[in-house]
Amino acid sequence: MKLFANRWWLGSRPRTLPASIVPVAIGAGCAVGLGQVSWWRVVPALIVSLALQVAVNYANDYSDGVKGTDENRVGPVRLVASGLAAPNEVKRAAIVSFAVAALAGLVLALATTLWLIPVGVACIAAGWFYTGGPSPYGYAGLGEIFVFTFFGLLATAGTTFVLSERVTGLSLLAGATTGCLACALLVVNNLRDIPTDTISGKRTLAVRLGDPRTRNLYSSLAIGALAGVVLCAANRPSALIALVGFVFAVGPIRSIRNGATGKALIAVLGMTGRLQLCVGSLLAFGLAIGS
Repeated sequence: MKLFANRWWLGSRPRTLPASIVPVAIGAGCAVGLGQVSWWRVVPALIVSLALQVAVNYANDYSDGVKGTDENRVGPVRLVASGLAAPNEVKRAAIVSFAVAALAGLVLALATTLWLIPVGVACIAAGWFYTGGPSPYGYAGLGEIFVFTFFGLLATAGTTFVLSERVTGLSLLAGATTGCLACALLVVNNLRDIPTDTISGKRTLAVRLGDPRTRNLYSSLAIGALAGVVLCAANRPSALIALVGFVFAVGPIRSIRNGATGKALIAVLGMTGRLQLCVGSLLAFGLAIGS
């Protein structure tokens, strides 16, 4: 039983989960001070975000596994490619995770507006067709747009909306900040996989840009997130406390700039997740107390 649970935990790619927690926390921080806030909705919002992240990870595992594009992958364990789970099992896990997200999203739609239902359908479709279907857009260099939109702007501003039933300029700006940090995770992942993705025909943005420019993109995303915090502080000055979290950017940027490759980038992935979690937590706190 322990081995069974452990493989599914590893398959969910826990180092990517801050990408789903942070936008909800920041969106909640933006909602403070907007009048009456329904705080119970934080729970289903967090379930939606986490379940979508896990669903996308399982869906990618399944799609890449059956297409054979993960056979020589260096990164964290993939269930299908490693033989730890059958393709149908991983596909079923993805569907169950999408269903959990859909159910929690329906609760929020019934509490706010039914317009959230088509938004939720779009999120699920985007998650599946990232690497699934005959023409996955993740293979065409559009993955960062998906992450920035859905795990940045939409997750953050969407949380603010379901809590306060308002979308504010601050929540969109904070969402852009979150999106930069979430994209940094993807960039590390794709930088590590440039050699194998090139062979397998996956034209990720990293493959298209090449190694040197992808490393510059990572630094640019960190700078973009820092700039976003400063801009958020124009509305709520206490958001500047999040700048403290950027001390955790030094390590991964140094590793990236020094040419880390292969397994060394797995550690950078973990450091980037820690950066995202620390900056996100501090930004959420700063936004909340500055309302």
